[in-house]
Amino acid sequence: MPQFELILPKMGESVAEATIIKWLKQPGEQIKEDEAIVEIATDKVDSDVPSPVSGKIIKFLFNENEVAQIGDVVCLIETADELTSEKADESHSATHQANPQTPEEIKPEEIPGINYFQPLMSDLILSESGSPRFYSPLVKSIAVGEGISTQELDSILGTGAEGRVTKQDLLDFISARAGNLKAEPVATSPQNTPSEPAFAAKQTFAPSGSDEIIEMDRMRKLIAEHMLMSVQTAPHVTSFVESDVTNIVKWREKNKGSAETKIGEKITYTPIFIQAVAKAIRDFPMINISLNGTQIIKKADINIGLAAALPNGNLIVPVIKKADQLNLIGLTKAVNDLANRSKNNQLLPDEVKEGTFTITNIGSFGNIMGTPIINQPQVAILAIGAIQKKPAVIETEYGDMVGIRHKMYLSLSYDHRIVDGALGGKFLKRISDYLEAWDMNYEI
Repeated sequence: MPQFELILPKMGESVAEATIIKWLKQPGEQIKEDEAIVEIATDKVDSDVPSPVSGKIIKFLFNENEVAQIGDVVCLIETADELTSEKADESHSATHQANPQTPEEIKPEEIPGINYFQPLMSDLILSESGSPRFYSPLVKSIAVGEGISTQELDSILGTGAEGRVTKQDLLDFISARAGNLKAEPVATSPQNTPSEPAFAAKQTFAPSGSDEIIEMDRMRKLIAEHMLMSVQTAPHVTSFVESDVTNIVKWREKNKGSAETKIGEKITYTPIFIQAVAKAIRDFPMINISLNGTQIIKKADINIGLAAALPNGNLIVPVIKKADQLNLIGLTKAVNDLANRSKNNQLLPDEVKEGTFTITNIGSFGNIMGTPIINQPQVAILAIGAIQKKPAVIETEYGDMVGIRHKMYLSLSYDHRIVDGALGGKFLKRISDYLEAWDMNYEI
C-alpha cells in the first residue's frame, strides 16, 4: 500500500525549525484528512499540524522534544488512496520551493549580516592554509567575514558528519569569542541538532546556598537566540523624538464611550499609533524592507507586528496584515482580537509571520523611552513610551505661552547597514507629525 511522507511545513518567514511538543496520535492508529497529528512549537507560535491524508500511522521519525528542520519528513502514513502520491509530490514540490537549499547548500551571500563583498577570498585563504580539514563554502565565508583564522577554525570541535564544522558550530564559537568566553562543544540529538542554543556559552559561576537556579523554558531560549542573532547581524542605531499627543488624548476621552457602544470595541491608543506608522511607511517605503546579503527586498505589503507580553513573561509578535488598508475601526478590531488571543495562546501560524515592521508599546509598563532590538529580518522597530503631562511652550499668533500638554517619546531602532540617520530620523519625525496633526473632529 502507498505511504505518505508527512513533511514539517514552512511556518513563516525566518522560521527554520520546530520542536515536536506532542504526538496527538500513536503508530497503528487511524487518522482522518485534516485531523491534527502533532503539536509543534517555534520561536513564533505553538501550533497543530494536520494530516493532509487519511490512513494509518506507520512510524514517527522524530520523538517528542526533538527539533526538526522545515522540510524534514516527520511521520509516515499508510493509505489506500492512489492520490496520495500526487499529494506527496505536491508537498515535496512546495517544500523545495520554500526551501530550495539545505542549510549547508545556502549561498554565502544569502546570509544577512556577513561581509561577502569578496566571496572568493574564503576559498583562497583556506585553500592556501594547507589545512587537511574540509569546510563547506558557507562555513569558510562566515569565517572570513568574521576574521576567524584557519588555526581558530581548526580548533573548533565539529558536530557534523565525520566531525565536520557546521554553520551552527561556527556561530556558537563566534558568540562565545565575542564574550571572551571559551566555546565548548555541545551535545547533539540523533538529528544532529545542538541540545543547547547558540547563545548558551558556558560560564563558570558559584551560586550561594540561597540562590535559586531557574532553567529557561523552551520559548525563552528561542527568544534569547533570536535577539542575540539580531544584535550580531545588524548594527543598531536608535533615534528619539518627543511628540505632542494632546489632541489624541482629548479626542479619546471624548469619544471612547460612544465608540465602544457603536462598534462594540474599546478604543485604545495603539490603533492610532499603527495608523500613523502605516502612513509614514507609505511616505518612506525604504523602511519597509529586508536584507538578503547585499540584496534589498522591498516589501509590497505593510504588515505591522505588535510585540505582546504573555502572562508567563515571554514575548510574541502577532502581525496585522496590510495595515495601511484598514481604517481606525478595522485596526481597533484587529488589535483587540490579536491581543486577546495572544494571552490565551490561540494565535495561528499565519498570524505571526510576514511582518515588515514592528511596534512595541513600552509605555504600558510606565517606561518613557527605550532602545528596542530589531525583529529580524526587518530593518526597524518603534518603541512607544508612556504619555505624560508636561509644561510646554505653546506658540500662538499672539505670542508664546506655557501650557500643560500630553507628550510622549518615540524611539526608533534601525539597521545602519541600510537605514542611515537621515532616513531613520525623517521617518520617525513623520510619525510624530501625523500624531500631532490628529483631527479632533474625527468621527468613527
